[in-house]
Amino acid sequence: MKIKNHWLSQARIVPSPNYDDRPIDEPISLLVIHCISLPPEQFGGDYIDQLFCNQLNPNDHPYFEEIHQLKVSSHLLIKRTGEFVQFVPFNKRAWHAGVSVFKKRQKCNDFSIGIELEGSENQPYSNEQYAQLILVSKALIDYYPRLSTQQIVGHSDIAPGRKTDPGPYFNWNKYLLAIK
Repeated sequence: MKIKNHWLSQARIVPSPNYDDRPIDEPISLLVIHCISLPPEQFGGDYIDQLFCNQLNPNDHPYFEEIHQLKVSSHLLIKRTGEFVQFVPFNKRAWHAGVSVFKKRQKCNDFSIGIELEGSENQPYSNEQYAQLILVSKALIDYYPRLSTQQIVGHSDIAPGRKTDPGPYFNWNKYLLAIK
């Protein structure tokens, strides 16, 4: 697993316009695990890519009428098959965490990398996703010296009451033990 110039070499690149520069004094020091499925509970297709690139058609599904105007992104998506899609270079600020706090530090987008797992809080993630998440997490920890296993959280941890992902089916023990 290689990171070169803040891009994962194994990823399919789909550039999102939804990012900006990080504050100069905010080194990358947090990894946030999310989940997403579009439409909800459905996998496959390009709807996630379309959402992160502001191209989601509100007429394709009733749920899209509610979300098509959101300006959001994540650095990386790991599909159910294990495929990587990168939307934002890791050194830039993706718009994934929203209103968030980690150890009394607000605005987690300023200092975090967001990884989306194609999935749902209501069902297990695939073995391929865990394998790829483990590999990319190790690579990120090696590349960004302030990252560590103690600096990895779920979206629910930094936005409690607002977000619940990656949810109860995400196996934290399996994941964290594998990257130590």
